Amino acid sequence: MKTRTVYLVMAAALVVFGAGCMTRHKIEVAPMHITIDVNVRVDKALGNFFDDLDAAEDKLQSPGQSDKNE
Repeated sequence: MKTRTVYLVMAAALVVFGAGCMTRHKIEVAPMHITIDVNVRVDKALGNFFDDLDAAEDKLQSPGQSDKNE
């Protein structure tokens, strides 16, 4: 009977101290929003491309001809 009581006391102490050592951490996972703006690069590349075309067109036109769009 005495050993049974000792085991019960030890089990109760283990439960009480074991429960006191538990820690809980709240982990929150927030969504990530990533925006990549490539409009500036595309705009510069298109501008360079059309500037080159305009320069080539100006070279092809003779000085005596006028531009019909102007």
